[in-house]
Amino acid sequence: MYQHDGEDVFVIDAHVHLWDAREDNIVHEGGEEFIQCFYDYHTTFTPEERQWDMSEYRHYGADRMVEDLFGNAAADMGIFQPTYLTDFYDEGFNTTHQNAELATEYPERFVLNGTFDPRDGDDGIEYLEELHETYDIPGVKLYTAEWRGDSKGWRLDDEEAFRFLEKCQELGIENIHPHKGPTIRPLNRDAFDVKDVDDAASSFPELNFVVEHVGLPRLDDFCWIAAQEPNVYGGLAVAAPFAQNRPGKFSEILSELLWWLGEDRVLFGSDYAIWNPDWLVEEVMEAELTPEHRAEYGVEWDLETKRKVMGENAAELYDIDIEEKRRTFQDDEISQQFDLGDHYASEEPAAADD
Repeated sequence: MYQHDGEDVFVIDAHVHLWDAREDNIVHEGGEEFIQCFYDYHTTFTPEERQWDMSEYRHYGADRMVEDLFGNAAADMGIFQPTYLTDFYDEGFNTTHQNAELATEYPERFVLNGTFDPRDGDDGIEYLEELHETYDIPGVKLYTAEWRGDSKGWRLDDEEAFRFLEKCQELGIENIHPHKGPTIRPLNRDAFDVKDVDDAASSFPELNFVVEHVGLPRLDDFCWIAAQEPNVYGGLAVAAPFAQNRPGKFSEILSELLWWLGEDRVLFGSDYAIWNPDWLVEEVMEAELTPEHRAEYGVEWDLETKRKVMGENAAELYDIDIEEKRRTFQDDEISQQFDLGDHYASEEPAAADD
């Protein structure tokens, strides 16, 4: 567990990937543009000494991912959010089946989410049912700007998308994670616009809509929607690394979210491997709101709020018992591998490594 000022904080990284962008997996020029754009995001918001070279960024593998997430106890659990992009990558960029490699090996450490694409029609419904039957997925990641043949995206408030949301509700897949934020070359920014979340969220009040990337750069639109829809949450992936080299902007984003949504509807995510929780968690935990933002918004980034955002809010959505996990992690395979037993065994856990 991460230790902050002598207090333990259970961290659930609610947005992680295990991708394959090796050149022999790319079947469309969009695949190369996509990973190059990811790499631009990586280098722009990663400390220079923590940046990867392009070769390891294309494919890092399962072992490195486990070490990056858990090796220094920065994170305790991760939630896989698949991104298929099968028009760009022969075997997909990171599919549920690929992510299952780790999720099935370490089921106590990972949550495995699926996906759907309403353009797949009846075949897509069958695929969603297959994912549910095979992996008992509790959520889906949705990529509304994904290309499919001549189509460059779809809307969450379309009639056909509602058919899939009805199926999610029927199957008990409660957590819907639409990517609504910055575009990635060559995808269309407007296809990631957050505005189609509003009708979907109000039409399916029993589902939870975790808007990944909090709608950036349309933060105002997201906040105005989330303020009206109590089942809309904000995922901090992409916003979180601003804490490292744009602290004023991070303070502004976090203040807006806490003022509009409150401390119970914001979830931490690293978007690994765009950014790495082994340094990002510390940057976010040590971040401070500016005096001007604290005075204007009347919100605080204190220990109680950090505990909720960094893990407790995700635990609530995914029915994760943190105390039970803490007992389990005292001697699970990962704690043994990285000598982390002391982080979970005592009331005063050992400090996370730098």
